[in-house]
Amino acid sequence: MVDALGVAVVGFGWMGRVHTQAYARVRHHYPHLPLRPELVAVAEEVPGRAEEAAERFGFASATRDWREVAADPRVHAVSITAPNFLHREIAVAMAGAGKHIWIEKPVGLTARDARAVADAVAGAGVQGSVGFNYRNAPAVEAARDLIAAGEIGTVTHVRIRLFSDYAAHPEGALTWRFERERGGSGVLGDLASHGADLARFLLGEIASLTADTAVFLPERARPTAATAGHSRAAGGEPGPVENEDYVSCLLRFASGARGVLEACRVSVGEQNNYGFEVHGTTGAVYWDFRRMNELGVSRGTAYQDQPVSTVYVGPGHGEFAAFQPGAANAMGYDDLKVVEAHRFLRSIAEGTPYGATLTDAVHSAAVLDAMTRSAERGAWIRPELPG
Repeated sequence: MVDALGVAVVGFGWMGRVHTQAYARVRHHYPHLPLRPELVAVAEEVPGRAEEAAERFGFASATRDWREVAADPRVHAVSITAPNFLHREIAVAMAGAGKHIWIEKPVGLTARDARAVADAVAGAGVQGSVGFNYRNAPAVEAARDLIAAGEIGTVTHVRIRLFSDYAAHPEGALTWRFERERGGSGVLGDLASHGADLARFLLGEIASLTADTAVFLPERARPTAATAGHSRAAGGEPGPVENEDYVSCLLRFASGARGVLEACRVSVGEQNNYGFEVHGTTGAVYWDFRRMNELGVSRGTAYQDQPVSTVYVGPGHGEFAAFQPGAANAMGYDDLKVVEAHRFLRSIAEGTPYGATLTDAVHSAAVLDAMTRSAERGAWIRPELPG
């Protein structure tokens, strides 16, 4: 017997659509999942957008007010894909109403926000999952297993990069993403949050760091109408960009390993150039999101001039078998969100967390806060980690 679970999506931009499609697909890939998500409600404050989503995807109801979702007894689980500055308020309210939450990163604007959400989820006894999707790639999980098994020796250093051009155009609209009060720390929350999570996922806790940040496009035009994604606004009233376009960070891990984390949202010529290189005393492992289903692996006893092999992930790696029957068949970005949806729903069904949790979100947010303080002070900072 498969139980129906009423789900809602709050915030229906691109990510809201991705969550919705993940709910629609999840039981196709995981037929033994004991829950069947039903699209009960969608909330979006932009006029007409919720109604359009309901018509297109089959939500039973649409509203501009997310509070109606919190009060709806048909809703048992909620995806929170609204702008960052709303995450804390919505998530705390949803948890207080007894709803399980699947929330996009960053969970609020600061580590304090993330901790408030984590406390609300724990206090309500509901499940909470976080959208750190890159850790769900089978190749990334394979890299973590390889590192943990000592196949590249003792890790010495890592480089993590997240370069994008989504904000590179000078006519990019001055949306909430570029405001400190609503968008938080800019590229730190947008991209470096993933980097902080990947660093911890692969190598463990970050003990200290020092960071530098910059704003390269200090002024943008204000939009004259509702925006979605990364719209342009040529001719609008100009205003200041208040948060970071770029961050570079040196990391010291509790293990003794060293690292470099670099992220930029205005990198002309870079489209989703996300990845890492992890080096150890006997080998190395490389991953590039644009070649998501491959790993570069060097291991052996040669040390000098040791070759690098390409490994194509397959059914024995991570969740690959739920999507493809054999190695080198490609998975894509949206598949990672289906993996995430499955782990969220499995957490609800079994009462045990699977995948990225609010604890992971708090750790990532603490690292981002430390980056901000370090850039302000020009000093090494210890992240204020929980527990």
